Amino acid sequence: MQAYKDGYKKFSNGEYDLAIKGFEKAAAENYEPVQTSFLIAESYRLSNRFKEAIPYYKKALDEGIENPEARFQYAYALKTAGKYEEASNEFAAFAKAPNSPKNLQERALREIEILKITDRLRTTKMDVQLKEIPLNTANAEFSPAILGNELVFSSSRKDVVYKNNGQPMLGLYKVAISQDAGNTQGNPVLFSSEIFAPDANEGSPAFSPDGKTLVFARGNTGKKKGTADVDLYMSRNVNGQWTAPAILPINDSLAWDGSPAFSRDGKTLYFASNRAGGVGGIDIYRTNMDASGRFSRPVNMGKEINTAGDDMFPYVAEGGKLYFASDGHPGLGKLDLFSATRTQGVITIENMGLPFNSPQDDFGLVFYKDLNKGFFSSNREGGKGDDDIYYFYGPEEEDTTTVVKKLDPNDPLNPQNPNYIDGKKKVVRYFLAGNVTENNPEASIPLDSALVHILPDTSDVQISEFTSGKDGYFGKQTVEEGKSYVLFITRKGYISKREPFTMDGKSIPPIFLNKVLTDTTYQVNIKLDKLELNKTFVLENIYYDLNKYNIRPDAAVELDKLVQILKDNPTVTIELSSHTDARATDAYNMTLSQNRAESAVEYLVSKGIDPDRLTARGYGERELIVPNAKTEEEHQRNRRTEFTILSY
Repeated sequence: MQAYKDGYKKFSNGEYDLAIKGFEKAAAENYEPVQTSFLIAESYRLSNRFKEAIPYYKKALDEGIENPEARFQYAYALKTAGKYEEASNEFAAFAKAPNSPKNLQERALREIEILKITDRLRTTKMDVQLKEIPLNTANAEFSPAILGNELVFSSSRKDVVYKNNGQPMLGLYKVAISQDAGNTQGNPVLFSSEIFAPDANEGSPAFSPDGKTLVFARGNTGKKKGTADVDLYMSRNVNGQWTAPAILPINDSLAWDGSPAFSRDGKTLYFASNRAGGVGGIDIYRTNMDASGRFSRPVNMGKEINTAGDDMFPYVAEGGKLYFASDGHPGLGKLDLFSATRTQGVITIENMGLPFNSPQDDFGLVFYKDLNKGFFSSNREGGKGDDDIYYFYGPEEEDTTTVVKKLDPNDPLNPQNPNYIDGKKKVVRYFLAGNVTENNPEASIPLDSALVHILPDTSDVQISEFTSGKDGYFGKQTVEEGKSYVLFITRKGYISKREPFTMDGKSIPPIFLNKVLTDTTYQVNIKLDKLELNKTFVLENIYYDLNKYNIRPDAAVELDKLVQILKDNPTVTIELSSHTDARATDAYNMTLSQNRAESAVEYLVSKGIDPDRLTARGYGERELIVPNAKTEEEHQRNRRTEFTILSY
């Protein structure tokens, strides 16, 4: 039991390598075997070791784990291992499961479509050869950058171990590039003593075109929890010496900011961030720099480039073409390399195919002297260690014995252009429809006569209104790419509900389209709760700091949902109750839970809810869901906030 507790504490702190050791001891003692297997798998996944996670996900699923996300992550791990058919089957099983989270169901359905074209992507082969270079080790080497005739890169070579993955901390190192470019000369050395923090990860160097400015990422010091502890820093070369790095003002203190790149004129900085307000996951942003070194407000690169997944490691080549890595665009596995070309205002995204891409991570591409050779990073099978750097090169001279006219990749008549068929642009019309049923775990009961109001997510101005039929069906409503909506559903005898729907990440890539006009309808399944006296609902994710009762920002987000429910159902009065676990005295827990319930009620009143509709009550540890809780997850189930309908 203690080994499990130690492992869970490390897991919560993001120290996944140490967590695995604790969970393995717990597994040897056969303590919580199902949950232990799942958490080992999650530890491997969250430290980017998907292949190692596969057997543990499978074991947890075989032993009946109830967490619905386990199957999704298992399917994704199978994809990264190149087991496409198995992955597709698991994604399909996940999508059909009734308790699967809706956002992951949508991703699973998209992954199934992507997996259908992996064979086509594997036939896209660039006329280049790969060569592993001598600097690679059993640890990580990645994100190469060119500075004159030197290769500057990220490598895990420091003395301090990173508790996330058990490797040494990352630093910036350099090595001379030999004349034939396919080799390096000598052993790598530290890039600069001024740019060296022994207890931090430093990586992803990017140099301005004149070579006098360096931007890189630094973080994972443990001062902040999770991925927010990574920021961008800048150093300048003054009289041959690099200055002490200064943190950039474009960072978001609550987000991960990394993988920078300069434009060819040095006036624009591109970078990746998972800050709030993006398209999803990690997105690519750009910011302009003036002559005095001031930065403009970062701008998201938009939904043509950014996806619901991770989009990162941008690089701008000669001519202004953007290259980047993504696991959201159709690819062979996790991160694939892509190019983005803008022609007449239209952005075309192209998977770079083999040999650049593999089922694993492929990223960090840079060219060296011309567009015929360069370097990139990959953790594919056959390398020396974790991430390795590869050199690529194409034929030096074109074969002049046969003259082949090259078609413009953006020409509508080019059969390889995914946006056109016989010169006609592919068009998709998107529609929204759905079903309204009673939220009943025993049977699916369709609800007729439910009013479905469709609104934009930015206002209460109604776009359209539908009434569900006898089978509960309603629709179809035209929806637009990239826009978000709210469905407001009312029916007599049921609690009115708002259901969000977004088109983010739902656009169909042209490569999937086989005809000029395609109609696609997205189905939304809406479950309404019956309006009944004394019916109780658990408010998810209402957390409090230890022994405190103030409303945290994350709890406020969840309470705002209750505010909306109460506004949409103005005749309902409720009791808001707070429950604790059993790890303190009964008297203490009663006081604490009462204070927490009253704080939640005060928050609702501050948002405009009539206090006469609200009753606060603390139950302490008197109504435990898990009476003999042992694990932290079981204690968390007991620490909950609920509301019960008193009248309507």
